[in-house]
Amino acid sequence: MESFKLRRIKISDIQFGNNTRVENNILYINKEELISLLFEEEHLQSVDIKLARPGESKRIIPVKDVVEPRAKLGKECSTFPGFFCDPNFIPGRGTTIVLDGSAVVTCGKLVNFQEGLIDMSGKGAEYSIFSKKNNVVLVLDPLPGIEKHEHERVVREAGIKAARYLAECARGYMNYQEVCYEVPSVREVLSDSRQLPKVVYVCQAIAQGLLHDNYFYGLNARGCLPILLTSTEMMDGAVVSGNCAAPCHKNTTYHYQNNPIVEDLLGEHGKSIQFLGVVVTPVGTAFVEKERNCSYVLKFAKALGADGAICSEDGGGNPEVDLMELASLFEDNGIKTVLVTDEYAGPDGASQGLAHVSPKADAIVTNGNGNERVVLPPLKETIGYIECVEVITGGHVGSILPDGSIDIEIAGIMGSTNELGIDNLTTKAI
Repeated sequence: MESFKLRRIKISDIQFGNNTRVENNILYINKEELISLLFEEEHLQSVDIKLARPGESKRIIPVKDVVEPRAKLGKECSTFPGFFCDPNFIPGRGTTIVLDGSAVVTCGKLVNFQEGLIDMSGKGAEYSIFSKKNNVVLVLDPLPGIEKHEHERVVREAGIKAARYLAECARGYMNYQEVCYEVPSVREVLSDSRQLPKVVYVCQAIAQGLLHDNYFYGLNARGCLPILLTSTEMMDGAVVSGNCAAPCHKNTTYHYQNNPIVEDLLGEHGKSIQFLGVVVTPVGTAFVEKERNCSYVLKFAKALGADGAICSEDGGGNPEVDLMELASLFEDNGIKTVLVTDEYAGPDGASQGLAHVSPKADAIVTNGNGNERVVLPPLKETIGYIECVEVITGGHVGSILPDGSIDIEIAGIMGSTNELGIDNLTTKAI
């Protein structure tokens, strides 16, 4: 049986320095070297790097993606396969270095209205795990006149390039904690004599064009069918975020790398369940795409002999059609199903929270109401462009109050109602 190790190095602080390295659990960054690396992308006009630590009076806006620094221990392969190494390389094997407690945040001029904010202190910090990270913020402006999709590609790829660069600098650092996961083959799972319930995890990834696309092995998911991953591939960057869905519930690359559903299922594998693996399914716009993809997911689940399934949403509204279709197909075929989502139930929580429902979906975990309103206090420093708050999802004209406070729905806060359950919100019936 193969294995996969996460070598977690705890990062307690970030600073600029002469050499990029980890020393005494502090991540030092050679700013000029990292900027030079990012300028290898010819479509970038300007690059700046800012640091944002937990508790500081700083606001980051508009945030495009968040990536945890990860790199393979060996130099013959790489995290984020398809971007930086042969896509035939199968991730989720060997040893991966993780700079735990840090993140790379990409930020730049607004391209689409569904990009969010991170507050490092104050009320807004209560709603996002990213407020608790030592954030290396890349403020990136591509060349003027660049096409929107190319603009987004340039910025997203800069984030994963920086994340890999930072983690690679820690290859020789020996103060770490290691977590080891067994990676059984399907044959090994199915031949297990304990007869535990067999569970498959289905993870949505938006693939709708209009700047709503993710990447599977470096390939735009818009042209993909559902794919079957082993339980640990996502941890190595097999799925990279490229979508501009509402900030509260879009899955960033960090969320895919640290998917708590995958981690929990791995923790229960061989104890209460047999974890069959992950099916990542693209979410298209047309109904024929939805039917095709959901049927493929069912085919995988039946071929694997699944007794149960957990299905998580990416985004909201349109993807709920796929979510409910999966619940109906699975339940009709004897596969017990739990859905994981969030809601847009109005500021008072009294409206219907989902755009589509099914009577077959009778077990749903919800991760908060994106329409909840908050007033965020003024902070001393803005990294990025504060005027974007009046355009992004959750904001409105007049969101910036006379005293500098921000009146906003939590829909505008990165990851506040994340549909993988990585944060701490839920809803209850009223």
